[in-house]
Amino acid sequence: MARLTQADLSDLNESFEERTPLELIHWAQEMFGTRLAALSSMQRAGCVVAHMLSEIKADIPILFVDTGVLFQETLETRDRLVQEYGVNIVTLEPAKTMQEQTEELGVLYLSVEGQEQCCDLRKTQPLIQVAEQYDALIGSLRRADGGQRANVPILAIDPAMNCLRVNILASLSKEEFQNYLEENQVITNPLHRQGYPTIGCNRCTTPVMESEPGRAGRWRHLGPWSQYCGINPTDVAGKHAPSIELPQDLVDRVLGRETDFMI
Repeated sequence: MARLTQADLSDLNESFEERTPLELIHWAQEMFGTRLAALSSMQRAGCVVAHMLSEIKADIPILFVDTGVLFQETLETRDRLVQEYGVNIVTLEPAKTMQEQTEELGVLYLSVEGQEQCCDLRKTQPLIQVAEQYDALIGSLRRADGGQRANVPILAIDPAMNCLRVNILASLSKEEFQNYLEENQVITNPLHRQGYPTIGCNRCTTPVMESEPGRAGRWRHLGPWSQYCGINPTDVAGKHAPSIELPQDLVDRVLGRETDFMI
């Protein structure tokens, strides 16, 4: 095994800045093969990724974490993507129901520390349970969303999953993203049209006024609007300089040490 750090990826990230999302998908397919999956929480960006995979008939599973307390509209969006796009969505679930968790630990999401634990148990841990199956995950984070994501790299280290995140939409502007949604009539979560710019669990997500920041509806009861659930490592401040361990030959190919792969 070989160690791969975020710093190791700096040159590759710079060279990928002009690549299109489809080119990045192609690179990831060639590089990681069957050890590649995508992530989606059934929000706009994740639906765009699902549409792109469908358009090129990419045989890439899409991992979706059903926390057990999602809005019904979110689950229906998942089902529509499967039925209409023909994509393979793999639904992951927490070890315990919300009722079982509450009976054991109380109502966690009523404090900042509890919210972090709740998100870890219900969002992150289900993903970690399948971590050994994948070397890379296609994500949908965009710099245009601002906040912690304003500088998200295209290739990012994910220490918890011990894999590489490939953020294929990172460099899309708001206009480019909206144009893609409209031109391709992408299936999206209907809650986006009902005052929810971002959508999480039904316990901790509320509608947002036009005058408020986009993430004002997430954990509104806990204070600052810049909070994130932690499922995306680049969202969490103060946890940088990460590294992962991958097979030596894979690290060499990713960094172009032995294989000069062009996209």
